[in-house]
Amino acid sequence: MSRGFEAIKTVNIHASRDKVWNALTDPKEVKQYLHGTQMSTDWKEGSPITWRGEWKGRAYEDKGTVLGVEPQKRLKYTHWSPMGGSEDKPENYHTVTYELAGDDGHITLTLIQDNNASQEEADKMANENWGPVLDGLKATVEKQDPADRD
Repeated sequence: MSRGFEAIKTVNIHASRDKVWNALTDPKEVKQYLHGTQMSTDWKEGSPITWRGEWKGRAYEDKGTVLGVEPQKRLKYTHWSPMGGSEDKPENYHTVTYELAGDDGHITLTLIQDNNASQEEADKMANENWGPVLDGLKATVEKQDPADRD
């Protein structure tokens, strides 16, 4: 069940489902498009997940819990960042869901992040934060093997 307002962003990727999935779950891939972050988890339901790095000269460690993994279909976890200025308590965590649809070569990746305070905040999060991240993921995956593109 989602909470608050949802930030939703979709990107179409010309690559195999496997390559898109790998970009979401492999720490080396994530580092390429997510601001150089070091992601760490075993992708088992209930396991912790962390993202460490530096943003605008300031070190951070975001954290969450893996909620669900359906390989090459759906990935779901909670996320909290101290950089958001909120206290580390359950009601301040977002749930982030990635859903993959389509056939190899034509993957639609949709990201949904709940628990935004307003629709305006959700839209800003979708466009200013997740938009560039998904565009970076798309560029990373598509440049790996140009033969996957139309």
